[in-house]
Amino acid sequence: MSEIKGIADLIALLPGYNCGECGFRRCADFAAALIDGTIGSEECPFMHQNTFRGRSVQIAELLPTIVSERCEPIVGVIDHLTADFALAPLPGEPSCREDLHPFDSAVHPETGNILRYRPLGCPITHFARVIAVDHGIVTVHLIGPRHRLGGEDDFRYQEVGVCMVLAFEGVVVRGRVPDVGETVRFLPEHCMMQKVHSGVIVHSEGDRVRIESIDLKVF
Repeated sequence: MSEIKGIADLIALLPGYNCGECGFRRCADFAAALIDGTIGSEECPFMHQNTFRGRSVQIAELLPTIVSERCEPIVGVIDHLTADFALAPLPGEPSCREDLHPFDSAVHPETGNILRYRPLGCPITHFARVIAVDHGIVTVHLIGPRHRLGGEDDFRYQEVGVCMVLAFEGVVVRGRVPDVGETVRFLPEHCMMQKVHSGVIVHSEGDRVRIESIDLKVF
């Protein structure tokens, strides 16, 4: 069997029909029940078909690893708070996507620009590359503080000042996959302070989630 990383791979082993025949709304919810031990893979009627033959064995081999990882708490370094899950980049991307709102209305970033800014509530200056701009909302990939940029001192960037971080988008790699509407604690893997954030899940598809109403104050 090829190397399997975690929850995303468990979901990938399921049929992916989201049919509800097992009693769960989504295959991701069925996967969560498998991890909790409240259901077996045989409860999915499609797992008995030839198309999915052998996947039950793979699931049985994978589950102990996921359960073991899930039992380990995800704790922020700076605040020592426990998160519901860790958030990693989408496949092939360098960091989780972030949506920013610059407070300076005179700033007009363009796709491809490197921005220098400080998120509201965060003491660390960030550098990020713009991947999209839509109605004043700037979507970026974080590329570092200055020391992560290969030691270059002469690279060009656009100073945008303080920004509100509106949203994160990425994949759940440790912990549980949340439902839409949940208020969650999460730890972005690229966060330089390894600080737990909070927010509301507005989209959840497999292990991919979008989180809005971002806050660094977690109670």
